[in-house]
Amino acid sequence: MSALDWPLDADGYPHREAARVLLFDDAGRLLLAKGHDEDQPERHWWFTIGGGIEEGEEPRVAAVREVLEETGLRLRPEDLIGPVLYRCAEFDFLAVTARQDEWFFVAHAPSTTLSRQGWTLLERSVIDAQRWWDIDEAEAQIEDDLYPARILQYARQWRGGWDGQMIRLTDAREP
Repeated sequence: MSALDWPLDADGYPHREAARVLLFDDAGRLLLAKGHDEDQPERHWWFTIGGGIEEGEEPRVAAVREVLEETGLRLRPEDLIGPVLYRCAEFDFLAVTARQDEWFFVAHAPSTTLSRQGWTLLERSVIDAQRWWDIDEAEAQIEDDLYPARILQYARQWRGGWDGQMIRLTDAREP
């Protein structure tokens, strides 16, 4: 088993499914988290809220659970829009190459004080910040990597609604 403690796929890579949420507040700001790699602490990036889907769990239910664990905000599965995006990604993290298949949803919630109460030990050690971003501000100010790379473009498109078309991405290799 790898340092990630994810199941290994047929090629020997740690591989899991995950559910992620583009969470907007009442002002249309997007919640993003900033993290780093313990193995490469100088490497930082921003990403959406979410995490691994548990055995037998539906992506929508996992997304609601992850939002609660990572923010303290309570959503219901029917509050989620989508899935709006499905991404297959391969990336380096904790000195291993990992693969993750991700279901992305959109949701709206009031911006309130966020809670770290449900964070795992790994999340506490690698997540540096959470912030509600105006999309224009994020485009102008985020200098670190952002995953998926075009997430702000999609967020702008989905902030006011979704056209019903799920986007499929393959990010074959992220740093």
